[in-house]
Amino acid sequence: MKKLASVILALILVFALCITASAANDKVITVGATSTPHGEILEFVKDALAEEGWELEYVPFDDYVLPNMALADGDLDANYFQHTPYLNSYNESNDTDLVSAALIHYEPFGLYGNGVDSVDAAAAGATILIPADDSNETRALLLLQQEGFITLPEDASAEKGINHLDIVDDGGYNIVPVQADAVPAQLENSDEGTLAVINGNYALQAGLKVENALAIEDASGDAAQTYANIIAVRNGEEESEKTLALVNALLTDEVKDFIADSYNGAVVAIF
Repeated sequence: MKKLASVILALILVFALCITASAANDKVITVGATSTPHGEILEFVKDALAEEGWELEYVPFDDYVLPNMALADGDLDANYFQHTPYLNSYNESNDTDLVSAALIHYEPFGLYGNGVDSVDAAAAGATILIPADDSNETRALLLLQQEGFITLPEDASAEKGINHLDIVDDGGYNIVPVQADAVPAQLENSDEGTLAVINGNYALQAGLKVENALAIEDASGDAAQTYANIIAVRNGEEESEKTLALVNALLTDEVKDFIADSYNGAVVAIF
């Protein structure tokens, strides 16, 4: 009888430990993000989440594909590195169903030059590096058209999407698509006179300052909303307890001030 009672007690203890571990895990929010500025912003809200009883686990990534794969596979509760056009393109290409839970910030694309100090100083026939993935290539080409380097079809838009093969008139420039995270290094190692359109976060990581850009995207239109960086989650989890806790911690005046003070215009809060 004592042996049976001991077995029952052991089973009860194991069950209790499992419940406790499960409950603890339910209070962990695992978020994948690129390091700058996304990871830095996540680190900033850790304490605020802890005060609400949540543990934020930030998982760093250095590319634009793996964070969505990990989210779709259930390894992450959310990710924070992309804008909606890129997410839509990823979903279409990979048959995934990831959605935006909130708009957080906007990173103006910049045009930078190796030994070039103004748009007017760009040499005829210069090479211009641009990010190669679908939505960011569109964005780069729209910036080049904005600055008069190229001409695009009349109906070119962020929503419709465009690539370098659709350029109507390249102005004699050599437009070269490159993997987005490799553009800063390629510009640094390029011949003098080379230009490059660089994603905001990769420019930050490379030590480039937006005030030194030859040109940036015009934010007077809908670009800020279209290209706002988002918290992405699996479809159906937009209102989950974890998602709401994360989003509420991010959409605060404290985070807005942190972004303004930390990035000097290279990152702009969108809320």
